[in-house]
Amino acid sequence: MEVKAVSKYVRVSPRKARVVVDLIRGKQIENAREILAFSERAIAETVLKTLNSAVANAEHNNNLRADNLVVKTAFVDEGPTLKRIRPRAKGSASRINKRTSHITIIVAPREEA
Repeated sequence: MEVKAVSKYVRVSPRKARVVVDLIRGKQIENAREILAFSERAIAETVLKTLNSAVANAEHNNNLRADNLVVKTAFVDEGPTLKRIRPRAKGSASRINKRTSHITIIVAPREEA
C-alpha cells in the first residue's frame, strides 16, 4: 500500500530540489531523515517536512509502522514560474524567472517496495 505526500508551489528551482530528492529515493525512513537532517542544502528542510507528512499519513490513515517504511518514489515536478523584469542598460530589460516546484514523496512498506 502506497502513501504519498505532496508539497506544492515551493519557491525553489526544480533542478536544485532534485539534487536533494535523489539522495533519499529507495532509502529507509530513518536513513532518509538522517540524510536530510545533515544536508547543507536549504531545500532539505522542506523535503524533510514532506517526508514526515508522508510517514504521518501512513501511520494515521493506513495503520502502518514508521520503522517498516521505505521511500518508494520521490520526484520533483516543475510548478508555475513567476516572471519578473530587471532594468538593464540603455533602457532595456531582462527577465528573471523565479521558478517553483511540486515535491512528491511516496512511501510504502518494505516488502512491497
